[in-house]
Amino acid sequence: MYKPGYDHMEEKEILSALRSGCQSAFRQIYSLYSGRIYLNICKMVKSEQDAAELLQEVFIKVWDKRELIDVEQSFRSYLFQIAKYTVYNFIRKNNLEKQIQAYLSRHNTQLYTHVEEQLDEKQDEQWLYQTIEQLPPQRRLIYRLCKIEGKSYAEVSSLLRISTSTINDHIVKATKYIKERHSVVNKSTLLIVSFILLQQ
Repeated sequence: MYKPGYDHMEEKEILSALRSGCQSAFRQIYSLYSGRIYLNICKMVKSEQDAAELLQEVFIKVWDKRELIDVEQSFRSYLFQIAKYTVYNFIRKNNLEKQIQAYLSRHNTQLYTHVEEQLDEKQDEQWLYQTIEQLPPQRRLIYRLCKIEGKSYAEVSSLLRISTSTINDHIVKATKYIKERHSVVNKSTLLIVSFILLQQ
């Protein structure tokens, strides 16, 4: 179950440090479990690229919810549960997006006309967080750490073991995406279509 040099007591110490926000502990846990989690996800989604992104999402959730880790319970089981539900959500989201695209292709003109008549909303904090959630997992994590938690590029570079230039590239692309998504038409269209599909 564990790599050479790790025993149950040592892992509990690492998890306790992770709960407290220790970046080194996070890297150790990632190194210990990422390979097996990746292979498990890959078997479920049949795509190496999707599996790699979902793996990042799993560990984003571990970091975001680190204070909830119970060091007395099996962390391996906890991690595999997170991975399982992350994959299930990914599959459901993909299926919904396919339905939305099919619906838009059938009702494009009427839907956009209807939307344009109702638009008067502006970007708010809730919408911003929803848009951040749509970023690729690693880009989302980097954007959160830098823009939401206020960490420096150097701190994020140390945590994720990537260069500051790579971090900058992710921030630029994330910012561009958020600005593009600020189109109220696009935002309202997806909300309306999702509501329609849920009623069918």
